[in-house]
Amino acid sequence: MKAKVTGIGGVFFKCEDVAATKAWYQEHLGLPVDDYGCTFWTGPTEEKASQQWSPFKKDSTYFNPGNQEFMINYRVDDLVKLIEQLKDAGVEIAGEIEEFDYGKFGWIIDIDGRKVELWEPANEELFEK
Repeated sequence: MKAKVTGIGGVFFKCEDVAATKAWYQEHLGLPVDDYGCTFWTGPTEEKASQQWSPFKKDSTYFNPGNQEFMINYRVDDLVKLIEQLKDAGVEIAGEIEEFDYGKFGWIIDIDGRKVELWEPANEELFEK
């Protein structure tokens, strides 16, 4: 059997102030950060989860207004409620919530000026291959 990739192992990025960035993500998005960042564990005892890997054309405007070379998509449990909480906390919201048959999407700008995508998935079992 040929060896292969089995999923996304992590997302790594540079920022101006590591401690401030971790604190911002912990406060506003609820990430349980530690010395290394945040580990999301999935397995047989948790809900089914998918991860998407998608290259974009170099001239894509999908990451605007951010100027980053990548964008992180975070799964969320209640997008509408989270966007309301983020607005109330003064977090910059980028655009309006969009809904598709595979879920709802919203976007924010993080402490370092990166556009971040928030995704509340629809029933993923419907989209298995």
